[in-house]
Amino acid sequence: MSKGIECMWMRGGTSKGAYFVANALPADAQSRANILLRIMGSPDARQIDGMGGADPLTSKVAVVQKSERSDADVDYLFLQVFVDQAVVTEAQNCGNILAGVGPFAIERGLVDTTEGEVDVRIYMQNTGQISVAKVQVKDGQVVYEGDACIDGVPGFSAPIPITFKDTAGSSCGALLPTGNTVDIINGVEVTLIDNGMPCVVMRASDMGVSGSESREALEANVELREQLEAIRLQAGPLMNLGDVKEKSVPKMTMVSEASNGGAISTRTFIPHRCHASIGVLGAVSVATAAVLDGTPAKAMATYKEGQKMTLDVEHPTGCMSVVLDRNDDGLLESAALLRTARKLFDGKVFVHENGL
Repeated sequence: MSKGIECMWMRGGTSKGAYFVANALPADAQSRANILLRIMGSPDARQIDGMGGADPLTSKVAVVQKSERSDADVDYLFLQVFVDQAVVTEAQNCGNILAGVGPFAIERGLVDTTEGEVDVRIYMQNTGQISVAKVQVKDGQVVYEGDACIDGVPGFSAPIPITFKDTAGSSCGALLPTGNTVDIINGVEVTLIDNGMPCVVMRASDMGVSGSESREALEANVELREQLEAIRLQAGPLMNLGDVKEKSVPKMTMVSEASNGGAISTRTFIPHRCHASIGVLGAVSVATAAVLDGTPAKAMATYKEGQKMTLDVEHPTGCMSVVLDRNDDGLLESAALLRTARKLFDGKVFVHENGL
């Protein structure tokens, strides 16, 4: 048995996972991956011998360290630990786990704090972008209690607004990596887009579903899952992501008209399981697709045009509000969202050395 590794378990947005200061884990990527697989209990559908919750949304890791950059306070590396495969990938960001990075950094003394609202500048190592999280501090301690709520999470918490800048093309090199607002793959019109998260956006109706189905019903639709994966494997190289067979990107989002007063409705595979809600940066990419002329999403979206636009992106458990800002030239400049986070436990996690 190992002596234990310092770890904080947190809910960030609609996900939860393990938060580590970088020097608590091996610097070598493969050694780090081996340990994280054991910590989560992967590969195993139940993750019974680890801390993972048998779902991609609860098998996530944040590695945080004090930044040496002048424009950031901390560096954040997101790692997705697959549930039933021995895979740990850093091919994407996670905007939900990001919501816990600011509080964690303050908890670990990585950021100098003042009373009130503290801006934590976070360098997202996965894609080389900066985000700013506003965290409430009182008497030197992070405030987790508050009156903010987000769909997909019961109860109320302190608000953590997060602003993203320069996210376009963060993984794919361009907002529209093919240069087109619409491409056709296997006869289906799709928008290949990356505004913080590589996504393939298509009409739900073109996939033979309404887009209002439950997560469970969509996951049980074997034909749909096979169609989505066939499109995803072809989209990967087109999006400059290479062979994505063993990658967690791009995400596959089927859109339909909103039914609960939002701008647009979504059902997202991430990439092989249907998301219980939608990822933060996935919502940004979908909202962006919905304001681009000629896209499948734009044709069914409802929102008020302007320099600052708020789009409520509906998902299986509610909606996520995305605020898009255009500059004077009409180009998208930044996106902001409201998230919350909660510290669940702080201590040591143990790994059986003979299990590595």
